[in-house]
Amino acid sequence: MGIETSCDETSVAIVADGKEIYSNIIASQIPTHRRYGGVVPEIASRKHVENIAMVVDQALQDAKISLKDLNGIAVTRGPGLVGALLVGVSTAKAMAYSLNVPLLGVHHLMGHIYATFLEHPGIKLPLLCLVVSGGHTSLIQLESYGRMRLLGQTRDDAAGEAFDKVARALGLPYPGGPEIEELARKGDPQAIDFPRAWLEKGSLDFSFSGLKSSVLNYLNRAGQKGLEINKADVAASFQQAIIDVLVTKAVTAAERIGTKQMAVAGGVAANSALKETIKRKAGKADLEVLIPSPIFCTDNGAMIACAGYYALLEGNKSPLELNAVPNLPMDFLR
Repeated sequence: MGIETSCDETSVAIVADGKEIYSNIIASQIPTHRRYGGVVPEIASRKHVENIAMVVDQALQDAKISLKDLNGIAVTRGPGLVGALLVGVSTAKAMAYSLNVPLLGVHHLMGHIYATFLEHPGIKLPLLCLVVSGGHTSLIQLESYGRMRLLGQTRDDAAGEAFDKVARALGLPYPGGPEIEELARKGDPQAIDFPRAWLEKGSLDFSFSGLKSSVLNYLNRAGQKGLEINKADVAASFQQAIIDVLVTKAVTAAERIGTKQMAVAGGVAANSALKETIKRKAGKADLEVLIPSPIFCTDNGAMIACAGYYALLEGNKSPLELNAVPNLPMDFLR
């Protein structure tokens, strides 16, 4: 069983052998948080408390199994919202103790990476993983099933975070990523020359705060001058600026480590323009791009169950003293 409660989705899944999905239940809180323009941590925690028991029961019911059929409980231990994480961790610990099965604490980014394994069982290692979500933008090398190496990460805003902030400035509802993507389809991605932050020569790190500020300044200047703003062009140009950096650095990293396969995971991986661009440019470099279905790009229990399965194979069990760590560092992956 995989339990995911790091932000605003309460999700529980039953997965066999790391790939056969018996159930994957997701209780989304988007309608609740949309009125506030973003996730309110305290409300998210309360909703997890209300939903977790029902979601666990539904996952077992859909999988047509009982608790005694489980041989392990995997749960996101961090990073994420501390109150939200604690709901999942507490539930997992209680279940693991009562069933006398292994408890497996999973790093949220590992979950996103292993989401790729749910639909692509023939993955060859080493594998380059580009994880792009609301809270993370990272390039990670999966060297073996139990060993990962951080190649690069954002120094400020994550790509998904930048999407949400720019969407809010454009008056679009939460979550901003899908709204920006939809609006961008009507705009010209070359209309506005927003900056790309490449950082130092050879760096695989990211920085999107400057891009975000550039968009906000563009909107403010236009507003002060009374100029009409083509929001579709702003959305398209902003989105293209992010995609250019993500794709270029991902392809560079893949070539640097000598892999022929690249995984793209996380909520932003569901962006159609990103998928199209990275497949095209990676194809020119003879790289195969593996991207999970949209349901597995967003936070879900199936990816946590899959990551837990491989952790169990490596013998990486967690103690019952396991605690939620809201800022669980990336070096945990090493």
